[in-house]
Amino acid sequence: MKFKRTQVEDIHINLTPMIDCLLFILVFLLLSTTFNQFSRMNLTLPDAQGVPPKQYDHKIEVVVDASGHYSINGQSIATKDIADLSTAIKQISNDRRDLMFVIAADAKATHQDVIRVMDVAGQLGFVNVNISTKVPSRGYE
Repeated sequence: MKFKRTQVEDIHINLTPMIDCLLFILVFLLLSTTFNQFSRMNLTLPDAQGVPPKQYDHKIEVVVDASGHYSINGQSIATKDIADLSTAIKQISNDRRDLMFVIAADAKATHQDVIRVMDVAGQLGFVNVNISTKVPSRGYE
């Protein structure tokens, strides 16, 4: 007696409907999503226009070099500590807060080092705080 063998058909899974559904969901999410744009501050930094510098008899000039070291009126400070910077400025100013306070920072000095000098000047009560700039050269370099 011969039994008829049942043939097993290969199982095929049709992925087309699933891909269609996923694409529909993706398009729906992309269309319904709102993208937050955080407010940006547009800065236009001024150029120095070549105004002749005023000469002051007494001024405090703090120089910040590229490595973050400070010197006040040509005298270098040993550390970057705020307390040492404040003490040195107090000694040079002789408790005069009306002196011209000039910050001259290297272009590669960090923002934190410059802000530290501004903070010390504000805490000590200086009212004439200036940041020295370089007059741009004419023509192309």
